[in-house]
Amino acid sequence: MKKLLAVTSCPTGIAHTYMAAESLLKMAEEQGVPLKVEKRGALGVEDELTPEEIAEAHAIILAADTDVLESRFAGKPIIKVGVAEGIRNPAGLIEQALAKEAAQAGAAAPVQEQAKKEGSSVRTGAYKHLMTGVSNMLPLVVAGGIIIAISFIFGIKAFQEEGTLPAALMNIGSGAAFALMIPILSGFISFSIADRIGLAPGLVGGMLASQLGAGFLGGIISGFLAGYVAKWLRHAIKLPKSLEGIKPILIIPVLSTLIVGLIMIYVVGTPVKTLMDILTTWLTGLNSTNAILLGLLLGAMMAFDMGGPLNKAAYTFAVGLLASHVYGPMAAVMAAGMTPPLGLWLATVIRKNKFSKEERDAGKVAGVMGLAFITEGAIPFAAADPLRVIPGTVLGSAVAGALSMVFGATLQAPHGGAFVLAIPNAVTHLGAYAAAIVIGSVVTAVTVSLLKKNKLAAA
Repeated sequence: MKKLLAVTSCPTGIAHTYMAAESLLKMAEEQGVPLKVEKRGALGVEDELTPEEIAEAHAIILAADTDVLESRFAGKPIIKVGVAEGIRNPAGLIEQALAKEAAQAGAAAPVQEQAKKEGSSVRTGAYKHLMTGVSNMLPLVVAGGIIIAISFIFGIKAFQEEGTLPAALMNIGSGAAFALMIPILSGFISFSIADRIGLAPGLVGGMLASQLGAGFLGGIISGFLAGYVAKWLRHAIKLPKSLEGIKPILIIPVLSTLIVGLIMIYVVGTPVKTLMDILTTWLTGLNSTNAILLGLLLGAMMAFDMGGPLNKAAYTFAVGLLASHVYGPMAAVMAAGMTPPLGLWLATVIRKNKFSKEERDAGKVAGVMGLAFITEGAIPFAAADPLRVIPGTVLGSAVAGALSMVFGATLQAPHGGAFVLAIPNAVTHLGAYAAAIVIGSVVTAVTVSLLKKNKLAAA
């Protein structure tokens, strides 16, 4: 019997990773296909695939938006898609994997060549490289932001008194965790492009971006620059076989770090710093009209694909601004991300006749996920009825994001949802901010309820 393997991974490693794995496992069980799924989530690698299992597998399914060490699967037929596709279309992916293996059976060399080509096409995707950097940066941002918020329990300015506990907390959160944000973002973008040889120049380039004031934009630029420089050097430098061993530990790290460092200092740093200063000044001085427009845009992006590229673009933008001490967009993004699952839970409560019993049960789960700022709790509803659900979630999140910006709410902790809001002083204008989330959820619930048909009528 043919055995399949799969790997699932999303930038945050919280919801999509496990939802895709569950979806694939459930479909494989229904079809009687042996399948093991490696989950690369926020807690690390779970159910890691062994070399023996990889050798025995007929095909591999990669449902991932980050780097998953694809080189392990050289010589195997591989299906590569985004993690959301693993949730939406598990049957199609399993069918493709089985068919692809069957079509290529008995042709090991062509399979290996095809796998290498496909692997290369995925690894050079800018979105995947960026998301690999974001996923590795995110734990630092979350830890640092929440520790900073905890320091505010003692007073907003309590950390200014040296030798106190609030000062120590601020040093841990801002002085250490936040200081590592941009270097880690840059380093792992470069790592995704060039593997281990890209890590050193990426980390150094990111540190320079931070020191030069180029912010997260500079970190992104340095990451891609370092990755492609290191990758080019690996292929461009030719040495006798006896000296090949010094390339990855001496020649490439020194040359790539030197090249990237000089470019960051003399070419990239100043113009990107100027751009970041302009962006920061504009964001901190928004009038009500511009605040509404920015909130609407960020909110709509958070809800449109619920963890997909648009959602992650809005979230990455807001998280990146934390390093520049701009906290309004982060508040808008979290409010907008909580709204879809909360709104759909509310819809299942106020208009039960619009939902099946299974959907009402799923609504309870979605409500809990919404409180924890896990937008993906809305995915089952959107996948089942996208034309009616997605307009409602987008409208509700856009309203929540806009209201958050207009109310002037700010948030330093980039995750945690309602559980972070319980920390005193973690969010400014707490009452108005909570109202923005409630109003956005109500808008989603009402819109979805109006658009959906009664289950009895549909039957």
